[in-house]
Amino acid sequence: MKTHYDVVIVGSGLGGLVSAIILAKEGYSVCVLEKNNQYGGNLQTFVRNKTIFDTGVHYVGGLDKEQNLYQYFKYIGILDYLTLKKLDEEGFDIITFDDDPNEYKHAQGYEKFIEILIEQFPEEESAILAYCNKLKETCSSFPLYNMKQGKPYYDNTAMFQLEAKKYINSLTNNKKLQAVLAGTNFLYAGDGERTPFYVHALTINSYIESAYRCVNGGSQITKALIKQLKEHGGEVYKHHDVVRFGFDDGKITSAICSNEKEIKGDLFISNIEPKLTLKLVGEDKFRKSYTNRVDKIESTIAAFSLYIVLKPNTFKYENKNFYHFKSPDRVWDVHKYTQESWPEGYMMSMSVKKNMDDYGDNITVMTYMHYDEMKPWMNTFNTVANKNERGQTYEQFKEEKAEKLIKELERKFPNIRDCIQEIYTSTPLSYRDYIGSNRGSMYGYVKDVNRPMQSFISPKTKIKNLMFTGQSLNMHGILGVTISAVMTCSEILGQDYLLNKILEANSKQETIRNDV
Repeated sequence: MKTHYDVVIVGSGLGGLVSAIILAKEGYSVCVLEKNNQYGGNLQTFVRNKTIFDTGVHYVGGLDKEQNLYQYFKYIGILDYLTLKKLDEEGFDIITFDDDPNEYKHAQGYEKFIEILIEQFPEEESAILAYCNKLKETCSSFPLYNMKQGKPYYDNTAMFQLEAKKYINSLTNNKKLQAVLAGTNFLYAGDGERTPFYVHALTINSYIESAYRCVNGGSQITKALIKQLKEHGGEVYKHHDVVRFGFDDGKITSAICSNEKEIKGDLFISNIEPKLTLKLVGEDKFRKSYTNRVDKIESTIAAFSLYIVLKPNTFKYENKNFYHFKSPDRVWDVHKYTQESWPEGYMMSMSVKKNMDDYGDNITVMTYMHYDEMKPWMNTFNTVANKNERGQTYEQFKEEKAEKLIKELERKFPNIRDCIQEIYTSTPLSYRDYIGSNRGSMYGYVKDVNRPMQSFISPKTKIKNLMFTGQSLNMHGILGVTISAVMTCSEILGQDYLLNKILEANSKQETIRNDV
C-alpha cells in the first residue's frame, strides 16, 4: 500500500468498486478501503451447509444485449466474467394471494408481458397498455438510465409528484389487476402513501426488459470488479475500517483506519452511508442546514430474511420469484403489520448453481421488519471480523419469527416443511452491521412523493475533495448503484465525456464481434 493516492474510496460496495474502475481506467491511482472480511456490500454471499446464499442480489435486470446494465458492465469489463441464468421468460415474477389459486405472471419483454397479462385480465387491455406506455415514458426522462445525453433527471420536478399507487389505481377499477401491477414492490419497499411512480418505473422496467440470476451467487460480480480494478492498476484492501478523516485547510487530507494506518489522497469518495460519513468527517465541517437535512432523511424499512437449506431432491427448482400477499388490499401496506398480523407478505426466490439438476438446494424468503423491533439488542455488534453474540433472547426472537414465516410459506407451498434440512435467519441488525446501512435499511433513503427533494443528495459536497456514491444518492439495486457511480465519476470527468467513453467501448466491442 502506498501512502498517497489520487483517489481514496471508502467502502467496497458496488458503487465504490465501479467508481474505482472508471477512474483507474482514466489513469488515476485509486485505493479502495473495506472494513469487513468480505468485499462487495450487498453483493456479499455466505455459505451454510455447503450452500451459497445471497444477501442482497436475488436477480438482475437490463442485461440483454444493448440494454443499459449490459452496456455499463461491458464498459467496465466484467460482463464476460459473469455466469448468468435467464429467468422464465413466460413469468419471471409471480404474484399470488391467499385464497386465490391463480398465479399472476410478469413476463420478460414488453410484448410478452402485455400478452400474458391480457390473457389473465382480458377485459383490461387498455389499462395494461397504458401502464406499459407510462413505464417507458417515465424511464425515458432519465438520461443515464437510457445511455443518452440530457438534462439531469431532477430538473423535471413534475415527475416526482406522481404517486405510484394512485396512478396505477387510476388505470383500472379491477382490484386484483391493481395489486398484480404493484405486486413486486418489495423491490423498492413500496409505500402506498409515499412512493413516487418513477421509483416503481425505473425498478420494474429493467426486469421486464430482461431478468437473470447469478449462478453461484452475486459475489461473482464483486470478484469480476476487483479483477478489473487490479488490471487497471487500482488497489483494494479489506480489514481497513475508516474511523476518521484527516482535515486541513478546508479539505480532507487522509483516511485514518482502526488499524492506525493513514492513507492520504487528493480526492475522497465515500461509498458508505452519508449520515455516517458526515459523522466521520465531523459535522462541524459542513453547514448546519446541510447536516440537519441529511440527518432528517428517513431510511427505508429493514428486512427479516429466512434462509432455507433444502433436503436433497425434495423441492423442484423454480426459475422465477414469488411475491405472496395475504390479500390484494395489502400489497401497498405490508409494512403496516402488527405483531399479530406479521408477515403480511413476502418475496421468495431460489439460488441457482452450476450443473444443478431439477431440484433446488436453497430458498431465501424476505419480508419487512421495523428496526425498532431490534431495540433490546441495538447496542450489540456482530460480524465475521468482530464476533459478538447477541444472547439467547435474540436467538429465541429469530426462531419465533422464522416459524411464523414458515407457516405463511405453507399456505403457498404445503409441503415446504418436509423439505427443510436447516434454517438460518438475518434481521435488521445483520444488514446494519455487515452492510453499514442506517437502521438496517434495505434500500437507502425513502423517496417521498410528498417531499420529493428532501432525500436528494448530490455526489458533490461542500468539501471540495469529498464526494458520495452508492444507493443513498440515486436509486438502489445493481442498476441504480451502477448509475450512481457513473454520476459521481461524471462530476470528476464530465458526463458527456464519460458517457461517450461508455458508448464507444460498446460500439468497438460490437464491431470486433461482427468482424469475427
